[in-house]
Amino acid sequence: MLMTTFGYWRTSTKEQSSERQTQSLINAGCDVSRIYGDQITGTSSYGSRDQLSRCLDALREGDTLVLHELDRLGRTMIEMLVEINALLDRGIAIKTLDGRLDTASMPEDIVKLIVGVMGYAAEMELKGIKKRTAEGREVALNNGVKFGRKRQYTAGQEQQVLKLRSEGLGYGTIANSMGMTTSKVRRILVNNTN
Repeated sequence: MLMTTFGYWRTSTKEQSSERQTQSLINAGCDVSRIYGDQITGTSSYGSRDQLSRCLDALREGDTLVLHELDRLGRTMIEMLVEINALLDRGIAIKTLDGRLDTASMPEDIVKLIVGVMGYAAEMELKGIKKRTAEGREVALNNGVKFGRKRQYTAGQEQQVLKLRSEGLGYGTIANSMGMTTSKVRRILVNNTN
């Protein structure tokens, strides 16, 4: 049986480069044509990772899947355990380049323990990231930082809309007289009632 080494990389944002992970996979013996990767968050479902799906479909018994780190597969313990167990049941070895997992050289019980612990750690890291992000957002809001889309109208336009509305004109009439959409008029009025 011919064994093939496949590689998979994942980056979360467009600002992150896949080059480092790809080069590490090549250095680990993965053929470029057998390296798959997705630019998608770690919290995304497996179904939305087209390249991971292609990679998993291409793997055959005796093959090896090489990952830079185990959390490239997912950010929850359950996801990792389910996916790793499915691969092991298919006779596919998994190896991480950080040296923490090599199913070809470890007893199955140890593999499951390591995957469980690493999955739990990845899940806790994700929760920490979400918590710190929420805390940072709260601090920014308290400091007057405004989130969302920038205003697409001037202070003068805002005052004119408020004046015309106070005179009893409807949204459509105001929009037509000022050369803007009714949704913009509505947005201005809603923003000034809060």
